Amino acid sequence: MYQYFNIPAADLERNAKIPILKLGDSGEVFYELALEMVHTIQQNNRDGKNTVFICPVGPVGQYPIFVRLVNRENISLKNVWFINMDEYLDEHKQWIEQEHKLSFRGFMNRAVYSQINPELIMPKEQRIFPDPNCLSHIPQMIEKLGGVDICFGGIGINGHVAFNEPQDISADEFAQLPTRTLQISRETRTINAVGDLNGAIAAMPTHCVTIGMKEILSAKKIRLGVFRDWHRAVIRQAAFGEVTAQFPVSLLQRHSNALIITNQNAAQQPY
Repeated sequence: MYQYFNIPAADLERNAKIPILKLGDSGEVFYELALEMVHTIQQNNRDGKNTVFICPVGPVGQYPIFVRLVNRENISLKNVWFINMDEYLDEHKQWIEQEHKLSFRGFMNRAVYSQINPELIMPKEQRIFPDPNCLSHIPQMIEKLGGVDICFGGIGINGHVAFNEPQDISADEFAQLPTRTLQISRETRTINAVGDLNGAIAAMPTHCVTIGMKEILSAKKIRLGVFRDWHRAVIRQAAFGEVTAQFPVSLLQRHSNALIITNQNAAQQPY
């Protein structure tokens, strides 16, 4: 039933329904993502166009490289919009505090925005997060800006992209789900607790706000970076399995310009 798990690393790029770019170590994956960010901004700046990215907090290894290149090459971000994918919510279904260890807003401020030359950084109103109190803001902003140039992201252990958790609905229905709040699955909370809270599942938030698959699939390009051991199975199911809302990333098989960028580790066979 799951014969794609047996695809060897040497054949991973062959006949994939989502194209796969296989690189060396994780640093190469992050550098590839950062370069695409920088080159897109530079080209749009030359053409007098805005740049609109959907950005993750996971993976994050591209951001130090991006910051260094922006500062070194004196690249203006004044016409750049970063639309972050998601954020954890507290027990009142509001953003967790920026000072919280898990806050994506806090991470972006600490690791990205505060590290860029103030003369180059985009205005604060162009650093956007989905807001549980105004779910229509991001779809309206994307329409106003003329669409998203690139959606960057990763893939969750259950195939989620952003926090679009699996659902028992058709793939077509799932593809139309917009920005919304939702309950985080046990699988996601568990794997995130391992990486972020040393296994403290009970301390993980139970709810989040996320952009929808509708916004993700509307992007002109989609670039997903993977590098962990458990990504070995995930990328095979994403690129060779059936299209289903039970494994959300599989919907990218229908996108005209999606790409999974993997390191050598994640390219290995699961078993």
